[in-house]
Amino acid sequence: MPVKLFNTMSRRLEDFKEINPGEVRMYCCGPTVYNYAHIGNLRTFIFEDILHRTLEHAGYNVLHVMNITDVGHLTGDGDDGEDKMSKRAKETGRSVWDIAKFYTDAFFTDEKNLNIVRPNIVCKATDHVQDMIKLIQQLEANGHTYISGGNVYFSIDTIDDYGKLAKLNLHELKEGARIEVDENKRNPKDFVLWFTKSKFDGQAMTWDSPWGVGYPGWHIECSAMSSKYLGDHFDIHCGGIDAIPVHHTNEIAQSEAACGHKPWVNYWCHGEFLLNDKGKMSKSSGEFLTLPVLIEKGYNPLDYRYFCLTGHYRSQLKFSYEALDQARTAREGLFSKVAEFKAAGEASESVGEKAKSYRDKFFNAMENDLKAPQALAAMWGIVRDNQVPSTEKLTVLYEMDEILGLELDKIEPKKIEIVGTPEALELAKKRAEAKKAKDFALADQLRDEILSLGFVVKDTPQGPVLEKV
Repeated sequence: MPVKLFNTMSRRLEDFKEINPGEVRMYCCGPTVYNYAHIGNLRTFIFEDILHRTLEHAGYNVLHVMNITDVGHLTGDGDDGEDKMSKRAKETGRSVWDIAKFYTDAFFTDEKNLNIVRPNIVCKATDHVQDMIKLIQQLEANGHTYISGGNVYFSIDTIDDYGKLAKLNLHELKEGARIEVDENKRNPKDFVLWFTKSKFDGQAMTWDSPWGVGYPGWHIECSAMSSKYLGDHFDIHCGGIDAIPVHHTNEIAQSEAACGHKPWVNYWCHGEFLLNDKGKMSKSSGEFLTLPVLIEKGYNPLDYRYFCLTGHYRSQLKFSYEALDQARTAREGLFSKVAEFKAAGEASESVGEKAKSYRDKFFNAMENDLKAPQALAAMWGIVRDNQVPSTEKLTVLYEMDEILGLELDKIEPKKIEIVGTPEALELAKKRAEAKKAKDFALADQLRDEILSLGFVVKDTPQGPVLEKV
């Protein structure tokens, strides 16, 4: 069964077909490191991690690239507002470079705590400014740019399919366009590729360029870095759903204009919003939760990872502490069961048909557009099925956890408290041997003898256990 993914470009569920046999090249928009990532941001990175893991389990060699936006992202998604890095630096009294390093480190601490596999390549925007300049020069040579007010703009009128990802109606946009802050634009939807010092006085991060000292626009960085590491035609581009109308739309426009062919990316995959009581969680509102806050409140980071698995990545997910408590209870219950299974013995080398059926249901769900809730149902199915031996359960759960990422392999076996006199324990051992030999009459006789000594024998996945009467 091929992996199926919902492609935002076509708005359809499609069979995944890689460009190069056995290889997946995937680019994911990374964090803007002017503040902590909130848990809504982290939901997107968990979805991308699940996708990465699912593709690898399906047999693909995944080359996963993620950027770090440490320059060029303004407070507006277009070209309006102040640079977020500079704004944060003014608020805190620290340099923009210190701000970027501090929040980059904080982000990767969050990812480690959530057991997110680190992308193969992590690239910082500030390390790739020359790549951005080269890309802008290519766009300039292809006739897609103009200079106005000291800034270099991309002209969307030079291409015939701008907005195809977001299904934008450009005629309607022009008819109802409001007065733009940037009067240098020929078209309200044009966007900046390179800012000169004319944008802000005293801009902290600037570089020399053919157009003057300045800094890159936000959108150009992803196009430049993805093409550097993945080529000008690759398999998958991921991000949050909020990137569709502006950021990813502009990435497509400039990338396809530069490379001269279409498509730039074959599959566009987007994660939906995490909601709170006031709607979408966002940094701009000033009201957002971070993973360290959840940890301070006593939650394990994997509680939040499990919570995210309870919703499909393309569906909005409502956060509440009650819902997180439910996820914690479920995760702890799973861990307790795995600890019991481990006490019964090591994972088996092979499994029977019943265990295979649960495994198949799980991976069929994950390979069908990452249907994690259905996959969790299959996982709990095998956990609760008393007809599947504990050792087989472990084998299948470990394989499932290659995608779930809940670190089941790190759970310690449950310690069984030994209760009973030496005589009662010896009788319990003989009773277990009698049951194994199907001598149920002897087993019943031994049970009664144990009872006469003041103990009740109970059969558990870990073997017989005695309890005081």
